[in-house]
Amino acid sequence: MAINLVLPFAFTIAVLISSSPAVADVDAAIELKEAVLTLDVGNFSEVVAQHPFIVVEFYAPWCGHCKQLAPEYKKAASVLRKNDPPVVLAKVDAYDERNKDLKDKYGVYSYPTIKIIKKGGSDVRGFGGPRDADGIVEYLKKQVGPASLELRSAEEAVHSIGDKGVVLVGVFPEFAGTEYENFMAVAEKMRADYDFFHTSDANILPHGDQTVKDPIIRLFKPFDELFVDSKDFGKDAIEKFIEVSGFPMVVTYDADPTNHKFLERYFRTPSAKAMLFVSFSDDRIESFKSHIHEAARQFTANNISFLIGDIADADRVFQYFGLRESDVPLLFVIASTGKYLNPTMDPDQIIPWLKQYIYGNLTPYVKSEPIPKVNDQPVKVVVADNIDNIVFNSGKNVLLEFYAPWCGHCRKFAPILDEIAVSLQDDEDVVIAKMDGTVNDIPTNFVVDGYPTLYFYSSSGNLLSYDDAMTAEEIISFINENRGPKAGAANARTQTDAVEEEVSSSSESVKDEL
Repeated sequence: MAINLVLPFAFTIAVLISSSPAVADVDAAIELKEAVLTLDVGNFSEVVAQHPFIVVEFYAPWCGHCKQLAPEYKKAASVLRKNDPPVVLAKVDAYDERNKDLKDKYGVYSYPTIKIIKKGGSDVRGFGGPRDADGIVEYLKKQVGPASLELRSAEEAVHSIGDKGVVLVGVFPEFAGTEYENFMAVAEKMRADYDFFHTSDANILPHGDQTVKDPIIRLFKPFDELFVDSKDFGKDAIEKFIEVSGFPMVVTYDADPTNHKFLERYFRTPSAKAMLFVSFSDDRIESFKSHIHEAARQFTANNISFLIGDIADADRVFQYFGLRESDVPLLFVIASTGKYLNPTMDPDQIIPWLKQYIYGNLTPYVKSEPIPKVNDQPVKVVVADNIDNIVFNSGKNVLLEFYAPWCGHCRKFAPILDEIAVSLQDDEDVVIAKMDGTVNDIPTNFVVDGYPTLYFYSSSGNLLSYDDAMTAEEIISFINENRGPKAGAANARTQTDAVEEEVSSSSESVKDEL
């Protein structure tokens, strides 16, 4: 089964982990070891039902980021279970096939994925906090306390708001009434992703305003115009205000955990993606930032989402998209019409090049490995430049696997694919093949959200995805059930049909003459 990437971004969105000083020493090593509960399909529901608030990490044993997180997660757990109220941290091996239903139920598409589960499982939210022990502790303490905290002084406001990401502050003459209640309801709903505060004095806030008397919501952000106000207190209106005004015009891809939720949303958005990757230590970085922001302002109506990324943190992105660091500074666009690249560019080339993309004057870039000179193994190698010949124009029944070299599930499936190919190697009408999806552009005929992904193209022209058991027996059965006729047999039937049609036509002519 494929590991769904959702965003082709799942490779690093939730796993950019930074290290930081540990929290307070624990009482004993055995206490630290037992601080995190181990859950599986057998005890998960029972344990979750026992705790009104529980945090669960879904991990894979082979995942490097999970290994980095493990000691920080344990340290945080040892502190949080002494909190008032206690916060329970748990973990699930989502790579274990026995826990597949849990993985699917909670939408685990990358490792590690952390979920906050409340009310016995009826309220599930993503974890949007840091990945170090101190950060986990601070973040989760806020999640079990009041949804919104009162600000009483300018000092409190500066400490609470600062540059900590998107922060919402409700200003109310009194803490009562429909506006206040709606604000608090939205704060409770969205607290996992944003910090909420309220005050009766707008003057204590950064950019304070003594003239504010009516209720307002002020959204602070460390990007774009820095703050924006709203006076619409309908619950849906508040949520939309936060989602729209709290999203940066240009998303930043770096190791800052506060950017994770922006990156997830960026790659979920069904728009063209313009991504500029540059070294943030480049002397021209401010010029690059200025030009990409100006491009975002100019082309806001062209359904393009913008991102700027630091090449120092983008190794998995480049691996996934098959890009080369030697091309940096690199601007590329991924759209429904293809992929477009502009390598080793200067800042002032950004806007003119994007105009050429918008005008339709650019030729899509097709990434392909070289066609193999020898391709005589049971599993044939498919690349972008030979996929038409091997798959679509061969007249055969082709099972094609899309894989990634770094994918653990792909490595596990490899011997099964070999077994299938060896079993069917004497069948001249069946081809078993594989394509490295990280170094070859995948045609739009195929939807590849994760690896491994299997497709079957029959000799009669039917394209089918395979989503059942990843065993040799099941896949061979699927091939035999869905295969088309032999090319020769198809031609013979076509010729027979033509002869029958000619005879039938002649008979009709004779009847007409008579």
